[in-house]
Amino acid sequence: MKAVYFDHHGGVEVLKFGDLDVPTPSNDEVLVKLEFAALNRLDIWVREGWPGLRIPYPFVTGADGAGEVVALGSNVKNWNVGDRVVINANLGCGNCEYCIAGYENRCVRWGLLGENRWGTYAEYVAVPAKNLLALPVEFDAQKAAAAGLVFHTAWHSLITRANVTPGETVLIIGASGGVNTASIQIAKLAGAIVYVVGSNLKKLELAESLGADFLIDRSKSEDWSKEIYKLTKKRGVDVIVDNVGTTFPLSFRAAAKGGRILTVGNTGGPKFEIDNRFIFSKHLTIIGSSMGTRDDFSRVMKLVFDGKLKPVIGANFGLNEAKKAQSLLESGHQMGKITLSFEQYNE
Repeated sequence: MKAVYFDHHGGVEVLKFGDLDVPTPSNDEVLVKLEFAALNRLDIWVREGWPGLRIPYPFVTGADGAGEVVALGSNVKNWNVGDRVVINANLGCGNCEYCIAGYENRCVRWGLLGENRWGTYAEYVAVPAKNLLALPVEFDAQKAAAAGLVFHTAWHSLITRANVTPGETVLIIGASGGVNTASIQIAKLAGAIVYVVGSNLKKLELAESLGADFLIDRSKSEDWSKEIYKLTKKRGVDVIVDNVGTTFPLSFRAAAKGGRILTVGNTGGPKFEIDNRFIFSKHLTIIGSSMGTRDDFSRVMKLVFDGKLKPVIGANFGLNEAKKAQSLLESGHQMGKITLSFEQYNE
């Protein structure tokens, strides 16, 4: 099969496009022939590597994908060859106390497709049968692939963990990334008033088209916490989606008393100083979240299938153009999700 892989960590130059053996699904797995994959920051981090990460070489990264079932493990009964599916990248063991309780994303042996096992930058991928969701007839596989990880992550964070309710105010730090464009829509669907901080007018226009109520251009106002202070008449906002990390000091200032700070990542860096006085004096809650449960995935993807939530696709590349695709993602100039097409390699 054609695949994009690497055999050592490094920059985008370590990615190779070539032939690898088609994976064989185990007894409880399904082999999927992919139509589209989609990129996530995870792909870059895995390619670059970090202390303690151990992966077999050559390694195929990629968490998101959608396509058609082409082979079944001997124990698989609920899928048929020819079924169209979208992949849930969240890997739980199914046996620990968290998995049994329905919190697969807290599994003691938790992992992600494309981080702990071969992922979706390949024509074929083997995944546990329980990690598939059926695509409705005629639903676009590209949209499904683009929605998977980011809507799953945003839904679990905003709805399951933070329990955002109608009338609350939600601030989202970042206007055009996959999780943030999903978060804007989910917050609006929940009935919240949405504020968005973006780095330029073009990205803020995208946020506005998705339903954002108030826009703050940080290129004109670096201390956006002051702008929130003005816009909310000194109250602050109830919920802040901050996946940058280094912006936490500003998020603490922008939060209302009793506010919740949500984080699913740290694109700005994992380590930074915080002023603890804001946390106890404003009664703040910091909520960490990663991926979501299978129930979350089913719920949010149904809303995607019904057209109530719409993935933003900013660019599409052929599989052999993965270097270009990852370079665009690294640049921060993408507008929504970046996908990889398997229909043609644009050679």
